Amino acid sequence: MNGESDYIKTVFGLKLKQQRQKKNWSLQDLANETGLSKSYLNEIENGKKYPKHDKIIQLSESLKCTYDELVSTKLDKSLTPFTEILQSDFFKEIPLDLFGINKNNLISIISDAPKKVTAFINTLIEISQNYNLGKERFYFAVLRSFQELYDNYFPEIEEKAKQYFYEHQISAKPNSADFEKILINQFNYELKSLSLDQYGASGKLRSLFIPEKNLLLLNELLDEDQKTFILAKEIGFNILELNPRPNTYSWLDFTSFESLLNNYYASYFAGCLLIPKEKLTEEVSDFFQNQDWNPKKFEKLIEDFTNSPETFYYRLTNILPADLGIKDLFYLCFTKKKNSDKIQILKELHLNQQQAPHANSTNEHYCRRWIAVKNLANLKENEKVTDAQISHYKDSGLSYLVISTSQKNPFSDGTNRSYCLGILLNSNSLKKIKFSKSESVKTVNVGVTCETCSISDCEVRKAPPIRLEKEIFNEDMKRAIEKIRKEVI
Repeated sequence: MNGESDYIKTVFGLKLKQQRQKKNWSLQDLANETGLSKSYLNEIENGKKYPKHDKIIQLSESLKCTYDELVSTKLDKSLTPFTEILQSDFFKEIPLDLFGINKNNLISIISDAPKKVTAFINTLIEISQNYNLGKERFYFAVLRSFQELYDNYFPEIEEKAKQYFYEHQISAKPNSADFEKILINQFNYELKSLSLDQYGASGKLRSLFIPEKNLLLLNELLDEDQKTFILAKEIGFNILELNPRPNTYSWLDFTSFESLLNNYYASYFAGCLLIPKEKLTEEVSDFFQNQDWNPKKFEKLIEDFTNSPETFYYRLTNILPADLGIKDLFYLCFTKKKNSDKIQILKELHLNQQQAPHANSTNEHYCRRWIAVKNLANLKENEKVTDAQISHYKDSGLSYLVISTSQKNPFSDGTNRSYCLGILLNSNSLKKIKFSKSESVKTVNVGVTCETCSISDCEVRKAPPIRLEKEIFNEDMKRAIEKIRKEVI
């Protein structure tokens, strides 16, 4: 909602609609009674227009209600549950237009059954609070849904990046020096590398943009790939004319969903510059034609494009659905801190459906049979491990080809990362990925979390299947009750 005036218009529209419905009138009936056009009345009820004084008098006289009843911003008992939502940031914080939802249509739906719909919305809010889903995590969840809605593929950005790539004759494997020249010469940037620790900033602050001086400060601890990506992203902000935008990397100055979305668009542009789509599609298609899985060949494929497995894995989520027709997939990024057994999912993306492995906010233990988790647990100092397996989920009956690379994160104190791409095995993917049928890829029965897993002989279980046991207990009780009923009745 945009300020107090929007609230007043919306409330007036709701009250007008309520008075009309009390008389069982259609919009056309009200138009006939007042002499006002049906389209004009519809805009009033949808909160788009607020009528002038004389029009309000016409409406109140036709509806046999007082002028004050219509103009008062106090809602009656039946619409009271709606007041809190209207006065909150609900409509500001959820970018409905991204999902093709008209705000006024949603208001109309809520006004038809305010108690039920408001109870539903409040339930979602309560669930998010119980699971510690703060504003930031909520925004990231909305962004993820937006990416998944569009198969994480945005052709307009791809085309702009492609055009820029060829116009500026960017090398096949660009480095930070290439992008430094562009930012300085084309966009009048000033670039400085320095120790941010001296200012009390943690090592996680990779860069800081100061717009007043067009100055980009880069943490001197950045490796070449991190620096290259940040500079490519800055080019994206400028070429795509993205504003508002965050000024820090990693994310610190969280201001609005729009800035989060613009940050994603700039990152997408950077990925396009660093790994051009046409060449990647061709090379990946060729790799999929191998009859056997070869981890060294896959690592070589990554190295041909970038030294950053994270950038490569994520770029695959852009091109696989759009160019190879492989739409059922997931991407996960795991982290494990030094001297800790806790493994967390830092990033996730699910295309075409909510795939089996997913983040869990209740501190349950992710399945240790997942290839990415196994690699992460066994990773040695300064080592990089790439492997693949077919993960079979017994409960759903689904199987995924999962490829994973784990490595030490060079920009953190002892935290390792594991990236993985999972492709649902169906007739389409089995046809396109030859080695998915090979004995070189081991099939492993897996679960999602230990607490929900039905694998009885798991040798790496970290916790008992308490949630599953509760479900089984409830089912046993239901069967017992049904048996008692049959005997008694």
